[in-house]
Amino acid sequence: MIQVNMHEAKSRLSELAEKALNGEEVVIAKAGKPICNLVPHKPHRKKRILGGYEGKIVMAEDFDDTPQDVIDSFYGMLDE
Repeated sequence: MIQVNMHEAKSRLSELAEKALNGEEVVIAKAGKPICNLVPHKPHRKKRILGGYEGKIVMAEDFDDTPQDVIDSFYGMLDE
C-alpha cells in the first residue's frame, strides 16, 4: 500500500495512476488522515437480458433418455 499526502499526489498523479493500474493500493491522505483511494476505472457492462434464445434452441425428443451404461460410467459402475 502506498499512502501519499494531497500535495504529493498532485505532483505524482501519473506515476500513482500507473501504480493503481498495476494493482497497487494507492491511498491519498490529508494531514496524514486517509481520505480516498485511487483505483482504476472499470467500464460498465451492459445489463444482460435473459431469454434471448427463447424459441431458437430445440431439444431432441430423446434428450432425457440416457442409456443406463452411460449413467453407470459416471459413477464408476462399469465392468472393467
